[in-house]
Amino acid sequence: MLIQRRQFLHMTSALPWAGTAVAAGMQGNQPQENTGRIPVSLCLNAYSFNSLLRSGEMSLEKLFRFVKDTGFQGVDLTAYYIPGYPEVPSDEVLYNIKRMAFRLGLALTGTGVRNNFTLGDPEQRKQEKQLVKNWVIAAAKMGIPHVRIFDGTAKPQGYSREEITDWLIDDMRECAAYGGRHGVMISYQNHNNFTTNAAQAIEIIERVDSEWFGLMLDTGSLPEGDSYQQIEQLIPYAVSWQVKEMIQVGGTKVKTDFPKLMQIVHKSGYRGYFPLETLGEGDPFLKVMALYREVSNELHLGSGQ
Repeated sequence: MLIQRRQFLHMTSALPWAGTAVAAGMQGNQPQENTGRIPVSLCLNAYSFNSLLRSGEMSLEKLFRFVKDTGFQGVDLTAYYIPGYPEVPSDEVLYNIKRMAFRLGLALTGTGVRNNFTLGDPEQRKQEKQLVKNWVIAAAKMGIPHVRIFDGTAKPQGYSREEITDWLIDDMRECAAYGGRHGVMISYQNHNNFTTNAAQAIEIIERVDSEWFGLMLDTGSLPEGDSYQQIEQLIPYAVSWQVKEMIQVGGTKVKTDFPKLMQIVHKSGYRGYFPLETLGEGDPFLKVMALYREVSNELHLGSGQ
């Protein structure tokens, strides 16, 4: 029988740590008292080194060491960079990746696949779901807490947006249920594909309606209206992020206002991993270090202290 929250608090009230650890742990994602630091853990999304990882110029070990030396607490390791993708490699490969990160004191905060749930052919979508499920198992073996998925980019003829929405929600719900059976969350990234605004993303998340399903909040993929207002609407659904150095304002890409963004994050009470990602031209090493310094500084200044 599950112990209810009230019963748990009563049972633990006599323990010496009850006044601190239990009270703090039960607060979850609720707004916290201002302590002078925004309580998120900075991580790096490996896509920041996409070209170097794809070409083999950068190994995973080199990536991990750079991430750790820069000051990040974890890395979101998109599955594209794991040998064998889209197939899942041997346990030996997965466990070696897990060991490398562990020996550096680095968390593997997430992974992700390139799926497409907007395809018109149900058999093709079945294969896409199997891709997600395969990497749920891989994530569980590596101790990774979530697998990132997309909605899709297809525009099949003869189907309405409502019909496509219905079937991709069914597919996502099936993946979430499978993830739950293996202790791995499914995180849906708003990627300016099928969905282009907060309202559309929220509809999908609420209709999937699973505690094993949440949002990877992509700050750079909200082209409609005020991106900051939409980020504020989406934060309650966020289980992870892709925080980018550029954001869209009125359909135009501009530099992210990090003081403004971090004030929004602090106000929301979000507590968890906060992966950063750089894109575009330039030296990715320099760009990542500059982004880390800027956001890290705002963890303190953005709290108003």
